[in-house]
Amino acid sequence: MKEELSILVQAQYPLIYLLTPEEERAEQAIAKIAAEKTQHQRVFVWTVTQGIVEYGQARQQTQHNTISPQAAIQWAIQQRDPGIFIFKDLHEFISSAEVKRWLRDAIASFKGTEKIVVLMSPVQEVPIELEKEVVVLDFPLPTMQELNQVLSKQSEKVRNPRISTEIREKLLKAALGLTRDEAEKVYRKAAVKAGRLTESEVEIILSEKKQLIRRNGILEYIEEDETIDAIGGLEELKHWLRQRSNAFTERAREYGLPQPKGMLILGVPGCGKSLIAKTTSRLWGLPILRLDMGRVYDGSMVGRSEANLRNALKTAESISPAILFIDELDKSFAGGTGSADSDGGTSSRIFGSFLTWMQEKTSPVFVMATANRIERLPGEFLRKGRFDEIFFVDLPVPEERQEIFRIHLSKRRSEIERFDLAQLANMSDGFSGAEIEQAIVAAMYEAFAQDREFTQLDIIAALKATLPLSRTMTEQVTALRNWARERARPAASSTAEYQRLES
Repeated sequence: MKEELSILVQAQYPLIYLLTPEEERAEQAIAKIAAEKTQHQRVFVWTVTQGIVEYGQARQQTQHNTISPQAAIQWAIQQRDPGIFIFKDLHEFISSAEVKRWLRDAIASFKGTEKIVVLMSPVQEVPIELEKEVVVLDFPLPTMQELNQVLSKQSEKVRNPRISTEIREKLLKAALGLTRDEAEKVYRKAAVKAGRLTESEVEIILSEKKQLIRRNGILEYIEEDETIDAIGGLEELKHWLRQRSNAFTERAREYGLPQPKGMLILGVPGCGKSLIAKTTSRLWGLPILRLDMGRVYDGSMVGRSEANLRNALKTAESISPAILFIDELDKSFAGGTGSADSDGGTSSRIFGSFLTWMQEKTSPVFVMATANRIERLPGEFLRKGRFDEIFFVDLPVPEERQEIFRIHLSKRRSEIERFDLAQLANMSDGFSGAEIEQAIVAAMYEAFAQDREFTQLDIIAALKATLPLSRTMTEQVTALRNWARERARPAASSTAEYQRLES
């Protein structure tokens, strides 16, 4: 993006809107571009508190009164020499008719003069009158190389022993998505807290990322204590995930592997789809963010929902590599392609924006989505290239149910030899993993109320008292299985899948 900014300056684009919270880094980049030009351009910076000041000069050296944006733009127009005029936070004033008119006059007068206005702000506010004239750019956050300079500087201050390449990469990746100032602060915080900078301090750096998510409001930072071994069955899906546990490392890039895009997990409710997504975070060592589509939609202002989605995706990209988790995708985008009558087309625009982002994103954000009702999901999501793989999670077979009982009983009791897991697995035919867990909980409540230890018979009684979803929604489960048989990859092992076909 810095290269794009340089090209636009050299091509004499008169109005550039630079989106960034890092004013100092952006100013330095612009000053460097101006200095490298054959015909040297002076750089001026405007703020509402100081007026126009030449970059690198003190305020006292200016003799003009340019506090108001109108006066500042007029002053820029009157300058004869080439120059770049940076206006900070002009978005607060740009809705004014007078300011818009002065900007349009500046654009007209700058033709052929090598004079450029750069609007620098963390907020994008472009009036319709300027849409045809302005180029909007996102100034990138610090790269690994820039963060490496920050880390090296801080490491020298704490007299850190030599940091190995592997540990350095972990410390740098943990800070990706932070501004340079944020990275400096969090490295200082880690050094003050531990007196050093090693792999152990990665958690301190990641805590700063959690603050970013909390400030966003639409994304939720998920912390999951369970590992992928806490999921019974689904061996094919777990094998696929384990194979890609190092897919976002530099070693994978050097090997020539592309970064994984994402996966869609279809299946019967309660069969572990969401838990798979959450435990992948620990398996891969990446932060996982839940995108709450309910918070994205905002009817208070036209375009606000689209802006919410853009900001959420931008935040996810800023802390990448990361996992973006969308639970029940079928509900989030149901009717997305035909929402003009119900919500003025907002859902359709949100759906289109998300599809475009998925197709064109280059940042290492892995999208993990789950869905229960395939008929509600727009067909565009299922096209090849959106996801690396589509997995189908079916109801567990007896061996898988036995493993699920073992996992949930082991969580609650250290000794489980007194339970006949094979009998429990046979008694729970048609039950999902979530329903099995709830049967155990119900058995425990029954025994607790009678002030005794729960037994095999308590669990059997709870199973008999439960009508599983597979029986109350037989048609839906059958339809989902029929669709997935030819279009999705089974999440279970081939042996388990064969048992399902036999049954």
